[in-house]
Amino acid sequence: MTPQARLFRKATDRIMRRGLTALVMGAVVALAGCDSLAPAVSPAPEARPMPGEVREQEPSAASRALSVHYARVQADLLGQGLLRRDGGGPDVPFNDRNLTDNFVRIALFDEYVRRGGRLIAQQTESELRRWEIPVRIALRFGETVPDTQRQKDRRATASYARRLARVSGHPVTVSENNPNFHVLILNEDERRRYGPQLKTMVPSIDASTIRTIEQFDRDIFCVVFTFSNQRSNAFTHAIAVIRGEHPDLLRLSCLHEEIAQGLGLGNDSPNARPSIFNDDEEFGLLTSHDELLLKILYDPRMRPGMSAADARPIAATIAAELLLSGSS
Repeated sequence: MTPQARLFRKATDRIMRRGLTALVMGAVVALAGCDSLAPAVSPAPEARPMPGEVREQEPSAASRALSVHYARVQADLLGQGLLRRDGGGPDVPFNDRNLTDNFVRIALFDEYVRRGGRLIAQQTESELRRWEIPVRIALRFGETVPDTQRQKDRRATASYARRLARVSGHPVTVSENNPNFHVLILNEDERRRYGPQLKTMVPSIDASTIRTIEQFDRDIFCVVFTFSNQRSNAFTHAIAVIRGEHPDLLRLSCLHEEIAQGLGLGNDSPNARPSIFNDDEEFGLLTSHDELLLKILYDPRMRPGMSAADARPIAATIAAELLLSGSS
């Protein structure tokens, strides 16, 4: 088994997000309440944590400082007209050739390679990878993530999973029944000591992947690692890690991008527009263009293990059909 990841970085005069996607195949390495004097009814039973969670605690000073920092990052991006939520429109047209080119670059190239236990940025042609078994997403929260935030993220993830299933035609659900796609929403302190839990989730996870998760710095916003069978190129597990300190829109943007990347759209392209698979951060949430990429990826004419050369003509045919039919 092997992984793939994604980041967020600050450029000189603007905020720029980069995603790190790490693929793992076999043994080969391929981001208040209110007071009441006398309640008239019995109090509601105390909410129980989900499996693997502990009860909410206060975040550390370092975590609170990061929350302030990321709130400024989000405000900066919004002030530049970025993180759009409209899904694209007449101002961002694309045709079937654009869609095909973007699919090949995003689904059939890796953004990072692993050397000496480190992930190095290098565009490398790969093979088509996707899930062949149902995707079962489980959320795990750090003990300092507020319950109100947990509830928002659970609702957002459940809604997004339904959308992904509808668009791709592949089973994607939020489930505690033998989950295989773990979404971890952690604050700074709990993430830096999460190694034992990671080993429980994916026993084959390697030490360098755990270090990447535990040690990434302030510039890294979120990451996804996908694990696949080396013989079939079909995913078997995924782990996405998202900073709990993010404000709502940045956190939702991470959820959209990392889960979609974990389905097999693992790379970025500067030419992809309107798309979240583009480092310019113009769009914050999955777009109509990105839905079409998922339709192509999970079309039965596509097969895990296909090369870019083999996949391109099939992708071109599907792209033309989708745009002709007005699919979105």
